[in-house]
Amino acid sequence: MIQVREDWWKDFFNDIYLVTDARSVSDDELTRREADMLEAVLKLDKPDKILDMCGGSGRHSIELARRGYKDITVLDYSDFLIDMGKSLAKKEKLKIDFVCRDARSTDLKENSYSAIFIMANSFGYFLEEEDNLRILKECHRLLEDGGRLLLDLTDADYMRRHLKPFSRHKADEDTTVCRFRELTPDSIKARELVVSKKRGLLRDGRYCERIYDEEGIESLLANARLSDISINKGLSLHQKRKDYGFLTSRMIVTSRKR
Repeated sequence: MIQVREDWWKDFFNDIYLVTDARSVSDDELTRREADMLEAVLKLDKPDKILDMCGGSGRHSIELARRGYKDITVLDYSDFLIDMGKSLAKKEKLKIDFVCRDARSTDLKENSYSAIFIMANSFGYFLEEEDNLRILKECHRLLEDGGRLLLDLTDADYMRRHLKPFSRHKADEDTTVCRFRELTPDSIKARELVVSKKRGLLRDGRYCERIYDEEGIESLLANARLSDISINKGLSLHQKRKDYGFLTSRMIVTSRKR
């Protein structure tokens, strides 16, 4: 059985993460397709005030800023990723605010965002469901009336049918990533080994993701007083057919504050 710390996410997203997940987080074409999806599904307008919640280095926000959106905030707990995003935005002279905060309690101004998105399965990190609900309640607090929320989640039904207990891929010429996965009724627990030919073992880490079916996420959103829920399942934005873990088959969920 894979044992996972409750606060695994506090120190997981560092320079090694950029290597292990490079085929997604460093894929510029994928980011552009994801930004296309955000614009279309959220019906974004250039004046919108946008929050990229749990946004890491803000790759989606940087792409949106390139397209002319000028009121964007990226929020993430990882100071490493936030600092990286600041440097990237500064290099391109893009106006984006970056804040390092806990998504359950952001201290941002209430009723102030037209749209919030949580991309790349960055929702569901907490073992206790009440903590995940707190993020949705915080999104409700931050959204203006009529504001839209988009969640990019793994499709629980797909994962239950197709989960691979073991996967291995070469992140680059030097680095191999091995993942061992366990399925529970409401989550996937994983052990990740990252091995370098030159430097040996770089990481022996463990993480956990809550997985949601349609009924489960609808109930959670309703508990956060979000309505007009719409769900689109089976989305794949990667061009090549491979095992991309949680991002292989995605469920795009939208809701609104009324």
